[in-house]
Amino acid sequence: MSSLTAKVVERRNIIPFILLTSLFFLWGIANDLTNPMVSAFKKVMPELSNMEAALVQLAFYGGYATMAIPASLFIRKYSYKSGILVGLTLYAAGAFLFIPAAKFEVFGFFLASLYILTFGLAFLETTSNPYVLSMGVAATATRRLNLAQTFNPLGSLLGIFGAQILVLKALRSDDFSTDAYSALPVAEQAAVKTNDLAIISTPYVILGFIVLTILVLIAIVKMPDKTDKDKQTIGQTYKLLFSNQRYYEGVVAQMFYVGAQIMCWTFIYQYVDNLNESRFPDNQLTATWYNMAAMVAFFVGRSAGTFLLKYIKPAMLMLVFAIGGIGFTLSAIFIQGLAGLISLVGISITMSIMFPTIYGLALKGMGDEAKLASAGLVMAIVGGALLPPLQGLILDIGGPGFSDVLLLGVPEVNFSYILPLICLCVVAIYSYRAAYVYK
Repeated sequence: MSSLTAKVVERRNIIPFILLTSLFFLWGIANDLTNPMVSAFKKVMPELSNMEAALVQLAFYGGYATMAIPASLFIRKYSYKSGILVGLTLYAAGAFLFIPAAKFEVFGFFLASLYILTFGLAFLETTSNPYVLSMGVAATATRRLNLAQTFNPLGSLLGIFGAQILVLKALRSDDFSTDAYSALPVAEQAAVKTNDLAIISTPYVILGFIVLTILVLIAIVKMPDKTDKDKQTIGQTYKLLFSNQRYYEGVVAQMFYVGAQIMCWTFIYQYVDNLNESRFPDNQLTATWYNMAAMVAFFVGRSAGTFLLKYIKPAMLMLVFAIGGIGFTLSAIFIQGLAGLISLVGISITMSIMFPTIYGLALKGMGDEAKLASAGLVMAIVGGALLPPLQGLILDIGGPGFSDVLLLGVPEVNFSYILPLICLCVVAIYSYRAAYVYK
């Protein structure tokens, strides 16, 4: 059956598919609620370096690397639905741990809470992506996953909005410069810190209750059974995976893609802060609105990409998007001022289809063994844990500011986007190989 005539989602799977898309929405909230927390913790705890504050991303995305294989083995033994329920339980547990984390006021406790929360996200992503691929004919699998993933940026927008309204706008520590904050009496500093850490925890606690509601709904709804009774042994599956270039190179491409995405969305705040200091001291730009613009661009790109996939092969379309992303990133690095910031926002359009398209290409033709194979693609999300601290190190080269030194003639905050540039080049190479090299 051709991709032009086949249904993307069959009628009998509509309700399960809607519930699964709610999961994509939920981890979009968590992802982009957390990205601004790098900046928030740096303001509340000025003793943290840029690299130390970026450990928020190491904790958040490190949970994926830790739990992806256990999650895949669990759903392989039991079912997709069981994996979803475990994932939602861990998600809620991590969110509620923000309550004691705020009480004890220890940065490491917040990191541990995020780490546990992403145990749940690892279960959800390991389960939901191959589950969506299996909910229909193979000809529309990549389109189906892109459709489900379209709801991810909507969750991201809600996460960013929540971060701005519930956290960043309400932080008392943001009312002071670093020097003014340090000059406050110790007791007043402590009061500001206690207030602000409680504010940081609030959206996570609200999110915990939302997750519990979705958990109850999925628990009571009958979901399709996608278990293969004649599946291969784990050893046979690993042998198959390690001999499949399309798959293991896809894992590498996914790691670099996620790293690019998280760096672009995390350090847009520092990019804007530098512009405010150097070019717009009297008319301050609001970083959150530009981050939300990036999410809107991401949503528009993914919606358009999902439509175009009906007519253009996934690998070819992703190659075009990757080349566009490289162009935008070069502009964000070397064009200073508002035009560079707009280019940084524009990168999100080109990144929009990459995660689900790499996923679909890498798992092509795997059937039920995609349950185990998906673990590698979820572990690849560790790129979002490893690369942001490296970008933070670049920001720390000249000191605590964002333009302490010039690198290749631009401030270090601009130069730091050399890392997303490299990542998008890797995605472009994988796209080309998927289109012309792999069998």
